[in-house]
Amino acid sequence: MKKTGLLNSQISAVISRMGHNDELAIGDCGLPIPSGVERIDLALTRNIPSFIDTLKAVLLELEVQEIKIAEETKTQSPVLYKDIIDLLGDVKISFISHEELKLELKGCKAVIRTGEQTPYANIILQSGVVF
Repeated sequence: MKKTGLLNSQISAVISRMGHNDELAIGDCGLPIPSGVERIDLALTRNIPSFIDTLKAVLLELEVQEIKIAEETKTQSPVLYKDIIDLLGDVKISFISHEELKLELKGCKAVIRTGEQTPYANIILQSGVVF
């Protein structure tokens, strides 16, 4: 049995197969996931698991060089936006429209669906390298 880090086998497997510049998304429970993109559905009930808790768990294993978030997140969910910035520090941020973010999901290795019900609680994480 795995002792530390991310315990979810599906998420851990996706991260282990990711290379430089590959992308992984984390979304709220309402984010439409395109057909053909792996869906890792963690949603249990309202806000469980939360977006932030899921992001924290993913960041235990994934080296992130850039994130993409919807421009709307800053104004519609400012507390969530601050939490994202606090977690990711100096990582490059690309702001795109929510509609563009939904289109960009087609290029992700997987989308992790949380139970989050905060508007615009969605992010695309671009994999970096550790060297």
